[in-house]
Amino acid sequence: MTRTAGPPSQIHDLVLRGGRVLDPETGHDALADVGVTGGTITAVSARPLVGRRTVDVRGLVVAPGFIDMHSHSHDVAGHRLQAMDGVTTALDLEAGLSPVDEGYRQAAAEGRPLNYGFSASWCQARMAAVGGLPHGGGMHVALGLLGNPAWQGEATGTQVDEMLELLRLDLAAGALGIGVVVGYAPRVRPEEYLAVSRLAAESGRPTYTHARDLVEQFPDVAIDGAQEIARAAAETGVHAHFCHITSTSRLHSDKVMQLMDDTRAEGGRISTEAYPYGAGMTAIGAAFLAPELLAATGLTPDGIVYAATGERMANAERLREVRAKDPAGLAIAHFLNEADPFEQGLIDRALLHPSTVVGSDAMPLTWTNGEPDPLAWPLPPTAVTHPRTAGTFAKVLRRYVRELDALTLLEAVSRSSFGPARILQDSVPAMRRKGRVQVGCDADLIVFDAETVTDRATYEHSTRPSLGFAHVLVGGVPVVQDGALCLDALPGRPVRA
Repeated sequence: MTRTAGPPSQIHDLVLRGGRVLDPETGHDALADVGVTGGTITAVSARPLVGRRTVDVRGLVVAPGFIDMHSHSHDVAGHRLQAMDGVTTALDLEAGLSPVDEGYRQAAAEGRPLNYGFSASWCQARMAAVGGLPHGGGMHVALGLLGNPAWQGEATGTQVDEMLELLRLDLAAGALGIGVVVGYAPRVRPEEYLAVSRLAAESGRPTYTHARDLVEQFPDVAIDGAQEIARAAAETGVHAHFCHITSTSRLHSDKVMQLMDDTRAEGGRISTEAYPYGAGMTAIGAAFLAPELLAATGLTPDGIVYAATGERMANAERLREVRAKDPAGLAIAHFLNEADPFEQGLIDRALLHPSTVVGSDAMPLTWTNGEPDPLAWPLPPTAVTHPRTAGTFAKVLRRYVRELDALTLLEAVSRSSFGPARILQDSVPAMRRKGRVQVGCDADLIVFDAETVTDRATYEHSTRPSLGFAHVLVGGVPVVQDGALCLDALPGRPVRA
């Protein structure tokens, strides 16, 4: 298949020579040269192209860079880890930021290796309008206030109106939708969630939801968390994106996936997302990690590991102490046992479902000794996180393509690139140029060895970069070259609606 732009004699800035080129939208899977000029793909051709610079990628795969819809890694260090995992665009859509412009301004001022973008944060808007807490301050401030009960209770009509107005301002500033972490505020009235969904639908943008508890977990919950998402999609017409479906559905993931299928069959717009791990990570002060609530969702205190020290909570009393002392401190919560075939099967089936895209839920780094150095590389062992930050996409390729043969290489690449782009493109036109290897599309490209690409991050060694990604281009600029980071490369650009 030949798709060449311009005359055969055209000279491209860069030519990737002879790789196995995958384009998920068209199904193209063949050896070809790819030409790049000025940040754009200018040719995909079975005939040799001419470039000012040519890189021989024979024996390797050339694919669209991965689009992570669920990344809380907002800084250079986090972006570097994700670049080594094949990510070229890192979006924080589940939590988001409010005011959203604050996040865009900071990223632009500091520079980022990857493209970046944010939803409007229902959580931060609610903290201000309902809890009287500071508005903004970024992810760190939001994590610190996550367990504060001031923002979690029922809101008055006036407070809801004030919150919705803050979200309107964020949408007007280009937010990519509304992130709704309703699972962190379980006493919120269902009517408020519907109001937020209507606002998103009116703006033509999705909601990205961390669901509240299921009725099987808490029979007295105001509304079943999965039913709430399905109802909003049906009643408001919003595109409802269900974030990290196994981390909230857990042992009930099969049932929840079926409910989402049923809602889609009836016309509701719902997409789902999963990561290939059985543990989550969040602020240890989160409402659902209260010791008295753990049993209902299958957690125990010793399944919670405090990232700052590596301490596994010995009992409920110790968990209470740490929550009181450092509510913003990150902790790993083991909610599904990857060594148990049944529980691993839940993770696998959710990730392999046709509607699922891959999202890492990448987390900020915790620096366990001394001041943070976000420009240090390699990262020292004193910087810790969840292994999904460093290894999600390589693990999908290793486990589901190479080991289980459950996905073709093209399918796995699609779930990590074109799938996220397709979810976003109706409201974010720039995404029509991403997730594809086609003439005129952005030169966000990855080159990797399909036979050796692998994750190396573990719960014990969480920041080990993935291996096998030879080249990562963001807007045509190398961020990874010959398997090594380009430490001075900051070509990331904002993605706005």
